[in-house]
Amino acid sequence: MTKAPFATHDVLNQSPPFWDIDLFTTDAPLVAAVAANGAAAATAELSDFGKHWGSAAMAERGRIANENQPKLRTFDARGNRRDEVEFHPAYHELMAHSAHAGVHNSTWTMDGKPAGGAAEVMRAARFYIAAQVETGHLCPITMTRASVAALASQPDILAKTMPVIGTRAYDPGFAPWWTKRGMTLGMGMTEKQGGTDVRANMTWAERDGGCYRITGHKWFMSAPMCDAFLVLAQAEQGLSCFFMPRFAPDGTVNAIHFQRLKDKLGNRSNASSEVEFHGAHAELIGEEGKGIRTIIQMVQLTRQDCAIASAGLMRSGLAHALNHARHRSVFQKHLADQPLMQAVLSDMALHVEASIALVMRLCRAFDRAPTDAGEAAYMRLLTPAIKYWTCKSAPGFLYEAMECLGGNGYVEEGILARHYRESPVNAIWEGSGNVMCLDVLRALGREADAALAVLRALADETRGLPGAAEAVASIGQSFRRPDSERIARLAVEKLALLAATAALNQVAPKNAELFAVTRLAERHAGMYGAVDLSDADQRALLARALP
Repeated sequence: MTKAPFATHDVLNQSPPFWDIDLFTTDAPLVAAVAANGAAAATAELSDFGKHWGSAAMAERGRIANENQPKLRTFDARGNRRDEVEFHPAYHELMAHSAHAGVHNSTWTMDGKPAGGAAEVMRAARFYIAAQVETGHLCPITMTRASVAALASQPDILAKTMPVIGTRAYDPGFAPWWTKRGMTLGMGMTEKQGGTDVRANMTWAERDGGCYRITGHKWFMSAPMCDAFLVLAQAEQGLSCFFMPRFAPDGTVNAIHFQRLKDKLGNRSNASSEVEFHGAHAELIGEEGKGIRTIIQMVQLTRQDCAIASAGLMRSGLAHALNHARHRSVFQKHLADQPLMQAVLSDMALHVEASIALVMRLCRAFDRAPTDAGEAAYMRLLTPAIKYWTCKSAPGFLYEAMECLGGNGYVEEGILARHYRESPVNAIWEGSGNVMCLDVLRALGREADAALAVLRALADETRGLPGAAEAVASIGQSFRRPDSERIARLAVEKLALLAATAALNQVAPKNAELFAVTRLAERHAGMYGAVDLSDADQRALLARALP
């Protein structure tokens, strides 16, 4: 009797790679949310973007950029200060593709005004798709887009920089910004003594003619190869915001000395630095002593992007888990046909669908805020609440997605390990969970009538859904309590869940009811899949999640 050959390299029972797909049209909840929030006309161009970013080539660029981390070159071979960061070409290619699509500037006109229409929703769809492929490079993309809001406080600087910010070109060259085809901007706020209480900053600014010289440090300054930074420093009148370019007006390298790059858990393709300023040239943005008021315009937009990126990461986790489960067989069935796995995946799909409906509804508020007081109030109250819930949901969600793949999800060859490492940064950056809750309380304190109107609108939009009326009453009572800060996390989470239910009700009423049943009428269990959804509801959710 002849034995069969001993073959160890037949690959069996594995899922195919999840690439060469349209990341827009294969995501029915995204398509519906984009249409419901005013951007239905953009379907064709968003599909083109989805096909491009869903390609194997883009997936490979994301992998390579993260496996070849940036390197700091502080000095050249002769001992001269260099202060440059080197990136793998894959990182520059990702930046170029995002810039070409206008992800860094499409919400602004060429003179730095809001573009109007559904520009925020359209741009958010692109950002959400790109985050599914590679999130690290989106840090400078986010900051460049958001910086325009702060530069608006200084019209002369905005007028000079906008013609360069406004191009759809990416220019990685180390040269003065005014000589380049396109530019990126970063931010420096956090110092060694703390990041939340920026009024304790010790970096100081001294007048030098019509400009300033800044001396001090930043414990975190993101994307150090940006062409300029918005930096907080103490001036005569108090904490102020400054525009600090990499090159001084005479063309010499500005006195920005990088100490080291941060060794981060995730976000590895992107560089974050510790830096010292040795009399660095800078120009004032806005008024002296009004630095927080100036830079908060930028921070509001970066918080929006944190929520969008977290939703994108969760969508990618769900899609990879579904792709795997539909091709992997166990106990003579596809994994996706096993009742327990269906319960897990459908519950995850419901969470993602509510998340994308919510962030797109928030982006609609950003689009309409300049001309609609109600939308402006929604934006101010709910941006921190949505960032809180969406960003803090992502790490646990992505762990669950990894588990759906078993050991294949845990190894670095797949994308989910990178997504998992990436996910905590969005909750930490631009205000951690407690800061977001305090910002909701501040918005309530400063604009109580407007906030009450937002809550009433959410009540109307969720009327009749299970648990909605009770949630509205609970939120109102919580925020009126004298010890509201102590229970703020509970109230803010419930506010976000109510807003998600309302947003989903505009997109998919049946699924909004399921979300309300499992999140408002009941306290959702600590694990995905620990809910009682019918077989029909599970099948419908999974069919919408990925054809």
